[in-house]
Amino acid sequence: MTTGVIDESFGGVTPDAARRLLLGAVEAFAERGFHATTTRDIAGRAGMSPAALYIHYKTKEELLFHISRVGHERSVAVLEEAVASAPDCAERLARAVRAFVRWHAEHHTTARVVQYELAALGEEHYARIVLLRRRSEEILRAVLEEGVAAGEFDIPDLRGTALAVMSLCIDVARWFSPEGRRTPDEIGALYADLALRMAGRRPAGLTSSSG
Repeated sequence: MTTGVIDESFGGVTPDAARRLLLGAVEAFAERGFHATTTRDIAGRAGMSPAALYIHYKTKEELLFHISRVGHERSVAVLEEAVASAPDCAERLARAVRAFVRWHAEHHTTARVVQYELAALGEEHYARIVLLRRRSEEILRAVLEEGVAAGEFDIPDLRGTALAVMSLCIDVARWFSPEGRRTPDEIGALYADLALRMAGRRPAGLTSSSG
């Protein structure tokens, strides 16, 4: 059986057996990588027989696609929710980064698979995931563009800065550990500060001698 992979992002997956298989695959892919994981391993983690897996998923790659789709859809939703009601561009950027980082830390096992196993997807599935991934990039880039237009940010290279902020957030999934000394909220706050500095805007109340 799976050893504690709990991610509410998969709560809408039905039936229960299909969800258990996804969670088993998340755990196995994160631990061993896609190519080193067998369908027998995934089924075992879900408490099912290997034959039962094929009732719900045609291939191991299809499992990875569903994990990637759910993870990317959730991360897009996190960003959209974060920027929806912020009063200005600086706060939108800060909220977006805090929420995006927090999701990648709190769901680091899932996020590690979602972000770092893309190359194992088939061509059609990869193309569909890339569209979702671009949506996340577009949300962050739009906030930066609006900040420049409003005079809140000073960014010589918008595209490069958006990519740098995105990469900074995503990489949290690679190294985060619940046993580490920083919580997801603390990392989110730190990275929000870093993103604002990258955008040429210091958070309110921060002086040049305080950091």
